[in-house]
Amino acid sequence: MPAAQMIHDIDPKQVIYDKLGSIPSGLVWRNLVLVAVYERPEKTKGGIILTDSTRDEDQFQGKVGLVVQLGPQAFVDTEAYAFDDKAAIGDWVWFRTSNSFPLKINGKICRVIRDDRIDGRVPDPDMVW
Repeated sequence: MPAAQMIHDIDPKQVIYDKLGSIPSGLVWRNLVLVAVYERPEKTKGGIILTDSTRDEDQFQGKVGLVVQLGPQAFVDTEAYAFDDKAAIGDWVWFRTSNSFPLKINGKICRVIRDDRIDGRVPDPDMVW
């Protein structure tokens, strides 16, 4: 059960892809993963309106994001990863912010994370808040 059911007028993945726009291939190397940080909408299904400062903080303290690019060696080490331990482009993943490097791409906050520092996949980005 998600921690806070959010109202999504548009699919959150589409919102991220729209904000990112076109990103060049090959931004991440080796076993790195580029993750676009999820930003919660301004209103929950329960009617709670999140302040702008709360939503701004999400960008920098975000713990979940959408995998948008994989380095050529990401999740390749077959001894280190079991079948379900891999993430693919388009997956929602969660991570510790201390294990990632923040950067902006086309004005969108993203994180660069080593593949072995991604803690898991989630079907709904609101589950980790």
